[in-house]
Amino acid sequence: MDRKTHNPTQWLQHFGLNHAVEVSGASRTLYLSGQTASDADGAPMHPGDMVAQYKAAWNCLTDALAAAGMDAGNLVRLNFYVTDVPAFMEVADQIMPIHGAAGAQIASTLLGVQALYHPDIMIEIEATAVA
Repeated sequence: MDRKTHNPTQWLQHFGLNHAVEVSGASRTLYLSGQTASDADGAPMHPGDMVAQYKAAWNCLTDALAAAGMDAGNLVRLNFYVTDVPAFMEVADQIMPIHGAAGAQIASTLLGVQALYHPDIMIEIEATAVA
């Protein structure tokens, strides 16, 4: 599998993101459902803490990747659904390095939504991975 990033401007790279990620020669594509800060029974974790919720959702996402025989290096896209965009941007410097440090080279979209599955859930991460 070959991967190439395309960045006509550099501003997204400050966040560990790319304008586009091109993949060729991949044999598998994994589409991951939105992952949240939920325990094994689906109960919300870390109410009111965007950073802790991101870390918990990231752990759920990497567990799902591992179940498919993949890791963060296989990620090509993350979509972030958040109930409070300004709150996310206030802590983006703590959140965005996490996936980059794990080896993810991604394109991404940040979407503000009115609500997620539970009032205490502030962020949901949806992903696409290739191998």
